[in-house]
Amino acid sequence: MPSTLITVAPTGAEVDKREVPALPVTIDELVSTAAECERAGASVIHVHIRDAEARPTLDQGRLRETVAALRDSTDLIVQLSTGGAVTDPEAERLAVLDAGPDMASCTMGTVNFGDGVFMNRWEFIVELHRRMRDNGVVPEYELFDLGHLPALERLLDKHGPPFGGHVHVDFVLGVPGGAAGDASTVTAFAEAVRRHLPEGTTFSATGIGRTTLPVMFASLAHGGHLRVGMEDTVSFARRRPVTGNGELVRRAAEAAELAQRPAMSTIEARKLLGVRDAD
Repeated sequence: MPSTLITVAPTGAEVDKREVPALPVTIDELVSTAAECERAGASVIHVHIRDAEARPTLDQGRLRETVAALRDSTDLIVQLSTGGAVTDPEAERLAVLDAGPDMASCTMGTVNFGDGVFMNRWEFIVELHRRMRDNGVVPEYELFDLGHLPALERLLDKHGPPFGGHVHVDFVLGVPGGAAGDASTVTAFAEAVRRHLPEGTTFSATGIGRTTLPVMFASLAHGGHLRVGMEDTVSFARRRPVTGNGELVRRAAEAAELAQRPAMSTIEARKLLGVRDAD
């Protein structure tokens, strides 16, 4: 790949705003963060939303307002999370697509998630895949363990390609209960992508917490792309908290530049991923 797709995941559902004041939770904070991250090199924003008390929510009105605000203020590809918090019911997770994002996440299996369980039944995955295609939403298939790769192969074989025809996956590594966040695991996932998924499939990699840097460097080494953000880490370095999502994106863009694969523009990203109105 001549350039690097950088996704920013600025908020998530796990980090507590009271403990991390820099976490963007209001729509205004998200828009400000998004604009900064776009300038720094991001082309996709992976969005979780919070309510007025900064608690995770899948409120439809707030989702629609957030999508509209991000589109008005940036050219970023808006990717909504259909994972929400691990306790969110399936019906509300499916309804996320009604907010009209460009992309949405589709996790390819159940995984232990810290002290909880992130449940993704096969029937739910199939319904999510089908609704994304019907609604013109490009999926990012999230993979927390190696077994999720053959599950995606099965999904594509039985139920056809995603909207836009391009398959893009994200390795989410270092979650307690999922695959490890180290270079050898990125290698194993990258090789499994080549074995199990269609030619031309692209991948990003996400390292949780202290695994951020080894996962980043290994993904670039294998021709992959990057996801960074305060959803995944709130430490920039040892004993040094993140001051904002922008500095995480800038570091990723600098690493991509060193790898001679500079950050991809939003126009390039839309064409690569097959997003609606890419031209």
